[in-house]
Amino acid sequence: MAIEWNDKQPIYLQLREMVVERVLDGSFAEGAPVPSVRQVSSDYQINHLTVAKAYQELVDMGLLEKRRGLGMFVVPGARELLNRTEKKKFIETELPAFAQRVQALGIGLDEIARRLREMGEKH
Repeated sequence: MAIEWNDKQPIYLQLREMVVERVLDGSFAEGAPVPSVRQVSSDYQINHLTVAKAYQELVDMGLLEKRRGLGMFVVPGARELLNRTEKKKFIETELPAFAQRVQALGIGLDEIARRLREMGEKH
C-alpha cells in the first residue's frame, strides 16, 4: 500500500497519526505488536530514524510500549485514551473552526443538524 506523504507536516507526525488511526479503528489491537521500525521503514521507503521518532512519541503518549527483544506493542487501554484525547481535540479545535466556517457561509443550524443526521444514517 503506497502512502503519499504531504508537505504540510513532518513525515514522523503523519506516521504517528496513521498509527493513531489504526489503533482507533482496531487495525492495531490492544496488546498486539505494531510493525517493526525496520519493516515500516522498508515498506514506506522512509528513514528508520523517522519511524523511531514517531514510535517514541507514541510511547511518550502512553499508547505503545517497548518490550525488550520483542518490539513495540499497543498498550491496553490505548483506544479509550485516544478516544478521550481525540474527542477533546475535536471539541476544542475542530468544532470551533467548523462553527466559524458555518457562520461565515450563513448556513443555518437546522440544515447542519439535518445533514449530520443524514450522514449518521448512512453509516
